[in-house]
Amino acid sequence: MSELTLILGGFLAAAVRISTPLLYAATGELLVERSGVINLGVEGAMLAGALAAALGAGLGGPWIGVLAAVLAGGAVAAVFAAVALGARADQIITGTAVTLGAIGLTGAVYRSAYGAGGPGLSLPMFAPVPIPGLAGLPVVGPALFAQPVLTYLAWLLVPAVWWFLFRSWWGLALRATGESAEAARASGVPVRRVRVTAALVAGGLAGLGGATLVLAQVGTFAEKMTAGRGFLAIAVVVLGRWHPGGVLLASLLFGAATALQYAFQAMGLGVPYQIFLMLPYLLALAALTVRIHGWRAPAGLGKRLS
Repeated sequence: MSELTLILGGFLAAAVRISTPLLYAATGELLVERSGVINLGVEGAMLAGALAAALGAGLGGPWIGVLAAVLAGGAVAAVFAAVALGARADQIITGTAVTLGAIGLTGAVYRSAYGAGGPGLSLPMFAPVPIPGLAGLPVVGPALFAQPVLTYLAWLLVPAVWWFLFRSWWGLALRATGESAEAARASGVPVRRVRVTAALVAGGLAGLGGATLVLAQVGTFAEKMTAGRGFLAIAVVVLGRWHPGGVLLASLLFGAATALQYAFQAMGLGVPYQIFLMLPYLLALAALTVRIHGWRAPAGLGKRLS
């Protein structure tokens, strides 16, 4: 196998691995935005999920960590839903406040649980699971068929969400709520219940994204380790045109941008590494500013219920 094939295979594998936490968070954000709610608390839910995964994995292994992460992400989303949907507060302000609160709370819990020795924390992780007969394929084998189980689950989630959105009554109700809550309510859709449920599911998926970051990539926890991935997930939803397939492709694009920065740093180019760190965030800015004909957000996105 040539050196170029090895490099390309490693790059693609890194892109897929890095994109997985984004895919979980962005899929959840897709669901809640399709219901007409924009939740900037996804960053806080990811961070809470990452810490809960570290605590759970340390006590009972990786799967306990995953369960704890989903519950933690859901709990953060419940706070958002109670304030933004229950009390009808501004969604942008509420989501921002929830994220800031999660940053402070996770930092306090982390220091209380691990103390000064926290940076040396080592956790049990999900090992790659090669698929026989496919993992050995050149280039695409390691990238697609030798990943941790959480990556496979993330990819299976995409068609499941597509079926839910476009082939089920509840998916139709969710999309109708996001387009016009008043019309959906007049048709008998329980609008508030749909939005609250979407927010809770989105929080659980964001927590699962945080668990993936800790248990399938890094193997440890650090304060603020999500580093804006929750906000990138919102850009992924926009770039993916609020469609599950588009979200998958956009997640891979952001994963490739992050993997590319590591490749550039490894090349030893005479450029400050901070320039390379900017790549995913510059891509996010481009995704949020470019307007393409036919790209339209749900008509009721961000509007409060009357």
